[in-house]
Amino acid sequence: MSATRATRRGVQAVLLDAAGTLITTARPVGESYAACAQRFGAALEPAALMAGFRTQFPAMPPMAFPLSPHDSLLEQERDWWRTLVRRVVAQAGGGIDDFEGFFDALFHYFAQAQAWRLYPEVAEVLRTLRGEGYALAVVSNFDSRLLGILEGLGLAPFLDAVVYSTAAGAAKPDERIFASALVRLHVTAAQALHVGDGLAADFHGARAAGLQALLLQRPGAEEAAAAAHCIRSLAQLPDRLAARR
Repeated sequence: MSATRATRRGVQAVLLDAAGTLITTARPVGESYAACAQRFGAALEPAALMAGFRTQFPAMPPMAFPLSPHDSLLEQERDWWRTLVRRVVAQAGGGIDDFEGFFDALFHYFAQAQAWRLYPEVAEVLRTLRGEGYALAVVSNFDSRLLGILEGLGLAPFLDAVVYSTAAGAAKPDERIFASALVRLHVTAAQALHVGDGLAADFHGARAAGLQALLLQRPGAEEAAAAAHCIRSLAQLPDRLAARR
């Protein structure tokens, strides 16, 4: 623990969601699905695929496999995503003869850093928080591809831990994924603040686990929590943390 963290009262660690908070897809999901489908001879509308994703993703079970052996993790991750993609394609009209080839290509594409981009303020904010001595971790309902994505986007040097749901065996809002991050950072729940864009998974989940929390509501997001608990950009985070000291 740095001298700054050891002497600071209050928040010593900041936990951050990944997708929607630090990173987003480089282009809309529907467009990526449609472009990949075209490579396999299928003409599917990006808007229909996007609508399918927005319907089917929330209907999926948690992206966590607590009773599965760790050596089968990648297979379990692929099965989870295969089920989702199959449902999305079916809702959009289907028609991909080589579905397995299509799925493999899509799964590989979203493992690449170039399939994602950082929100503009992210690198500077993490650099600032790191310089101020905060421990930093990503806590995300994601799979093992997240490690390579964050590294490829240049975020790995800022992070003390990356905790993702498939490896943790629990997905937000389950308090166990937050507890896993706290153990990795050697802090208590009362010493940690979690920031994410999901009202149930991030804000209420973190608070139920005993952490402080802020809801990130980027422009266009529906109002979901009191202003005192919201930020519109991660650029507001350092000042919010300073106010809690």
